[in-house]
Amino acid sequence: MAMTTRVSVSQVIGELLLTVGVLLLLFAFYESYWTNIEAGHKQDEAQARLEAAWVNPRQNAAPQLGDAFAKMYIPAFGQDYQFAIVEGVQEAQLLTGPGHYPGTQLPGEDGNFAVAGHRVGKGAPFNDLGALQACDAIVVETQREWVTYRVLPMSLDPGERRGEGAGCLPGQLNERVAAKDYAGVQGRQITVPGDINVVNPMPGARSTKVAPGMEGLITLTTCHPQFSNAQRMIIHAVRTEVMPKDPAGALPPAMKEVK
Repeated sequence: MAMTTRVSVSQVIGELLLTVGVLLLLFAFYESYWTNIEAGHKQDEAQARLEAAWVNPRQNAAPQLGDAFAKMYIPAFGQDYQFAIVEGVQEAQLLTGPGHYPGTQLPGEDGNFAVAGHRVGKGAPFNDLGALQACDAIVVETQREWVTYRVLPMSLDPGERRGEGAGCLPGQLNERVAAKDYAGVQGRQITVPGDINVVNPMPGARSTKVAPGMEGLITLTTCHPQFSNAQRMIIHAVRTEVMPKDPAGALPPAMKEVK
């Protein structure tokens, strides 16, 4: 006489949960490992194209979507940290590396040079942004210049901001950052994905026009927290030095600030 096996609801649910767990693990592996390999290949190709373009530049050619046009270094993250920055912030561009928000300013210009990047997988160029501190350097290399930016103070208290910036910002600039027109721009903030004003020439303001006397900023944006798109982490830094590139290969002093 044949025996029948009864399957309980709890067994079915258990099997489904196990299957979902396996799928999630596979997805996490793909996101954190395989996409890093793919992004690494694309980043290497972008850097090679960029170096070739700097040898034989096109005259006054604005970067097109997907074009690499600058390199970014964050000395606090080590000597090996460097990424070619490409034009555009869609997924196709961000798989290559950090992407420049079209319509925002270019490196070294007054206003806001805004760049997006992944925090997990796809090369994860911005994985460690949360570790940046006030005065840490962000250095951008273009065909002709080195542009050094310094992370702005984290506090909103004028006295604390003045103290945070004293070690890296010239006197008048430090005062603008501490208690004047840049007093509301934090070095790091967490906001919602739809807060597009953070990449405007004056972060937080609605105007997209560069007003006379504005400082040069760089803004880095990435997902927050890790493995989530619920919020955005924003890093703001202010331009402190523009150094013409030396044929002898001299580097800006900030490049030596490896921690």
